[in-house]
Amino acid sequence: MNTKLKYPPGKLSGMNKSLIIASAGFLCIVLVLVAGCMQPATTPVTPTSTPTVTSVSATPTLKPTSVSSTPGPTQTLPEVWSLEIQVQSNGFAPDPQIITTVRGGKGLNFIQQVDVKVTRSDGVVETGIIPKPLKVGDSVSLSGTTAPGYADRAEVWATDPQGVKVKIFDDYVPFRTYN
Repeated sequence: MNTKLKYPPGKLSGMNKSLIIASAGFLCIVLVLVAGCMQPATTPVTPTSTPTVTSVSATPTLKPTSVSSTPGPTQTLPEVWSLEIQVQSNGFAPDPQIITTVRGGKGLNFIQQVDVKVTRSDGVVETGIIPKPLKVGDSVSLSGTTAPGYADRAEVWATDPQGVKVKIFDDYVPFRTYN
């Protein structure tokens, strides 16, 4: 009798090793599939309308030269009515524009309107309004100048729910900025 065994107890044959590896792989695949099925169902996404540019009644009016073109102090809205705005020039020389855009904030549903006033370097003053309801991406575009440096001044007021106008932005807007 041959007492020397090719695969003594405790040592696996090549076929047994293949079966164990295949079983472990199958078990991993089953666990991944089960884990995917156990996730909570997602709520269906409802499409929202894309922001559109709000029509603006920009009325340039010539102001006397005594109008200050120096930016003044601004105020901060209460946290629950906060509003993020962006004011920048388009940098396009044939038709320079200063664009004021609503970027968000907790006050989107509460702020009554946003008033914008641009005092250009040539003395012309333009005003525009972003009316309620405010949405991210709403904007108003007013004419600017191509004067070098910080020549055009933009002022932005937000009307809070109590009807009080709060100046939230007052600064020069350069025609172009270089990094």
